[in-house]
Amino acid sequence: MTDHDNSAAENWPDEPWWRLRQSELLAFGRGFPVGAGAGYLDGAGVPVPTDPPDNAELYVTCRMTYVYSLAYMDGDADALPLVAHGLASLDGPLRDDHYGGWFAAATPQVAVNTAKEAYGHAFVLLATASACATGLPQARELLNAAVDVFERHFWDDEAGMTVESWDREWSECEDYRGVNANMHATEAFFAVALATGDDVWRQRALRILRRVIAWAHEYDGRLPEHFTGQWQPQLDYNHDMPAHPFRPYGATVGHWFEWARLALQAYTSERELGRAGDAEWLLEGATFLYDAAVRDGWSVDGAPGFVYTVDFKGKPVVRQRMHWVAAEAVGAAAALRIATGDPRYAKDEATWWRYIVTHMIDGSGSWIHELDEANSPSGTVWPGKPDLYHAVQATMVPRLPLWPPLAFALAATGESAQSK
Repeated sequence: MTDHDNSAAENWPDEPWWRLRQSELLAFGRGFPVGAGAGYLDGAGVPVPTDPPDNAELYVTCRMTYVYSLAYMDGDADALPLVAHGLASLDGPLRDDHYGGWFAAATPQVAVNTAKEAYGHAFVLLATASACATGLPQARELLNAAVDVFERHFWDDEAGMTVESWDREWSECEDYRGVNANMHATEAFFAVALATGDDVWRQRALRILRRVIAWAHEYDGRLPEHFTGQWQPQLDYNHDMPAHPFRPYGATVGHWFEWARLALQAYTSERELGRAGDAEWLLEGATFLYDAAVRDGWSVDGAPGFVYTVDFKGKPVVRQRMHWVAAEAVGAAAALRIATGDPRYAKDEATWWRYIVTHMIDGSGSWIHELDEANSPSGTVWPGKPDLYHAVQATMVPRLPLWPPLAFALAATGESAQSK
């Protein structure tokens, strides 16, 4: 499709279709385990050889642990050993037993990247909190340790945001702040609140959301990604490296969709706690971010798909189409459909899915992670198929409640393999 097609049938996709896409993805990714955690997958679902061998990145390991926790809670008994492998990696090669916390990357023998990053540690929180729903006993100890590390080193209560990264010894904090790490911390905080019963984590997520939505309004929806250590926007950050995979120049369209979905989770939780009157800013913020992402991202350069980044006037910068942006567009549209009942979001949801089916789902059932501006396979920013995190969530968000978070929503349905 070349247009924002609002003629798509509102009853498509449906639950059996989503479940088929989910099962294809999970079958593709089952070969992820390597010695230190999760391997970075190639186009055939095989871990890419690394130098040194069996190197695993923290965030990829956590994402795959999380994904297969969701799979287990959704009735897949064969997923549990994969969750156990991920937890063992977090309690083994990736864990820094001397200084605490987790390495950004490691092999079974040595730490390859000793940085302590908020981004990776947010995924430790998400993975271990979600794994608690599986009943695996090691998840609780790891979650407790991750909560302690995050509170000691990453949560800045004065700012109401997280700091970015530290050296191995926790002696030097990077003089940079980013909303990407805070976005994944927000997602993780929701899961931690459910796993621990401590609502302070949900309240912290609300504090982050309030600042981020305010910044989005200040910049007409084009949310700044990069800040100084004092939270001053750095609009020219990485101007000479516009396609950086984690810190690209400009504004990142896919993140606006993610923030919209997270704001809707918070909105739903507030309403369920009887605070509907205080929650409208979250719904308004989600709608604003979603509309901005569609305005600046969808088919803006003559071809279907969402561009990766734009400048602060809305001009495309990196025009590659990332699978994760399309996945998050689905999630945000589905969340708005669920929260509002407005049929236009169901139509958007179907449009984004049709784009994914036409251009991104390959013969193996997995998704091509990056396309160029003509929708041909590319690998300039994200070669291979690192993990299933965004794509699997896109198959689950449309069919589950917005609150509680996915693992706990699945647990509440009684469909887990543990209950069978």
